[in-house]
Amino acid sequence: MIILVKKIGFATILFVFTTGFPVPRSRRVALKLDLKWPLKRHALIFAGTQRYADEHGWESIIDEYAAENLAGRTMKRTSPPYDGLIGRVNSKLEECARRLRIPLVNVWFNSPACDQLPGVFPDMAAAGRLQAEHLLGRGLRRFAVLTCEDRWQKMEAATFRATVAQDGCECIVEEVPLDPSRSFSAWSKTEQRIESWMEHWQLPIGAAICTEEAGRLVVQLCRRRGWRVPGDVAILAGTNEETLCVHPRPSLSSVEMGYERVGYEAARLLDQLMHERETARRPKGADRKPQHILLPPQGVVVRESTDFYAVEDELVSRALQFIAANSHRDINVEDVARALEMHPRTLQRRFSTVFKWPISDEIRRVRIERAKRELTQSKRSVAEIARVAGFGSRMRLYDAFRCEVGVTPMAYRKQRRMKSPQ
Repeated sequence: MIILVKKIGFATILFVFTTGFPVPRSRRVALKLDLKWPLKRHALIFAGTQRYADEHGWESIIDEYAAENLAGRTMKRTSPPYDGLIGRVNSKLEECARRLRIPLVNVWFNSPACDQLPGVFPDMAAAGRLQAEHLLGRGLRRFAVLTCEDRWQKMEAATFRATVAQDGCECIVEEVPLDPSRSFSAWSKTEQRIESWMEHWQLPIGAAICTEEAGRLVVQLCRRRGWRVPGDVAILAGTNEETLCVHPRPSLSSVEMGYERVGYEAARLLDQLMHERETARRPKGADRKPQHILLPPQGVVVRESTDFYAVEDELVSRALQFIAANSHRDINVEDVARALEMHPRTLQRRFSTVFKWPISDEIRRVRIERAKRELTQSKRSVAEIARVAGFGSRMRLYDAFRCEVGVTPMAYRKQRRMKSPQ
């Protein structure tokens, strides 16, 4: 039906025309995300789906018992209650959705049905590399990783270990249960296992810990031994659950995964699948392995637990601290040497005995890391980021990124952030 309103003289006339086309209804999308769990990754994935739903006029239905609600339905008797589904999909829900031909997207990497479903996930291998690069950049040469009985976390730990090995460093790996706090007995055994693992540490050491909860336990066990965090042990823990990261002190450095973007991209993928179902169009290669989209983390959120440089040479340590504090300025090797009251050649020689790269490369590295954080965690323009990160001009930042990172600054931002709303 089309309604037209037209004014003729002093009269307003309403014209109503009936068409043979139904008014399109909004898509109804179910969400099964275990929102009862007070975890950032669940809440932010949900927030990402809702952002996409708002942009596209979807009706969202929170259905934590989607499998049970679909179990008794058949294609012949009743139509499905929704057009698509995003969730932490188990085998039962996967079977129900397949039987009823409901498009769905999985966001649970450890799902037993993961390999049979399209899905969107954080790139844990990229997270492992990011952790290793951050700790290597602190001058550390000895490392430890605490992972858990979870293939998602094991992927992160394996990449961390491979990354430090490329730099000639060894890494001690320990594994704990997926839910170590399920009982007092399980927690006590986990604590004992971590204590035994720490017996093999040689200080200073960088530790990548699978969760913030375990990270807090490691801090406490370090204190029992009289080890300083940081100073003797640098700790990166979890996926930036702020409440546990910020308090108590020392605050914990962590990796920001960008879970809201996971939800947004999952909704985008579901939109594509629903369109294919409605138009009966299957893309080429539709019978191949389901599509898995891996999204790189936004970056390391640096806090007190990694805020130091593990360098025995006090002069080199002071040089690193000066570079970190002044990289936003237009500094060079001579400026660093002047601040330390020594000849540039002498400083460069001392620096080269500790690191495999010259001081100018360290200044460049610190600037790039700051630019990365600004690109993913701020709304500043690229030109402004170039200034605050010490590159001076947008073109110098562009050239550095193309050379060191392999992409432009804007491409890097796009990879790690959702599109801003118009």
